[in-house]
Amino acid sequence: MFAQRLAFPFRSLPAVLMMAIVLPLLGGCGYNTIPTAEENAKAAWSEVLNQYQRRSDLIPNLVETVKGYAAHEKDTLDAVVEARAKATQITVTPETLKDPEALKKFQDAQAGLTSALSRLIAVSEAYPDLKANQNFLALQAQLEGTENRIAVARRDYILAVKDYNLTLRTFPSVLWATFWFRSNEPFANFTVEEDKMQPPKVDFGTKQGG
Repeated sequence: MFAQRLAFPFRSLPAVLMMAIVLPLLGGCGYNTIPTAEENAKAAWSEVLNQYQRRSDLIPNLVETVKGYAAHEKDTLDAVVEARAKATQITVTPETLKDPEALKKFQDAQAGLTSALSRLIAVSEAYPDLKANQNFLALQAQLEGTENRIAVARRDYILAVKDYNLTLRTFPSVLWATFWFRSNEPFANFTVEEDKMQPPKVDFGTKQGG
């Protein structure tokens, strides 16, 4: 019995030594590359969602302000409200980014809202009093800033997904994907045509002096 107990540490010693050798190699050879890239892509997507939500939060106030000066533009106002409702109903969480169809629906809904906002802004050009309204000017600045943030967040997500997807297909990280991260799949990326994803111009003519 004593001899067995004495032998046990020595039998486990090779395994301990092997772990001591292998673990640093795992880190040094890029074992963490895939999970790191995955988390970066998820974080980038969360920022995309944050900025789209910021835009969505501005729209009710924008619609009410325009309505105060151009209530008879009912069709345009209703189109924005409807597009906003549709856009907020379709969500893609960081955990479901593997579904290209879900992301496509999300993009289409957001592009529809962008288009509706563009029409509303174009209509607003015909109302000088509206363009001079202080609340409207504040909304202009906020909306313009938000559209810029959306563009940046979308670009950062595209780059993060490109990096993550490449780690699943290129050497040496493809080895980790094959043996250790088999359940990892490429993330979907933006596929809507670039011209449809362009932010609406939110000048309202104020930068030209009205």
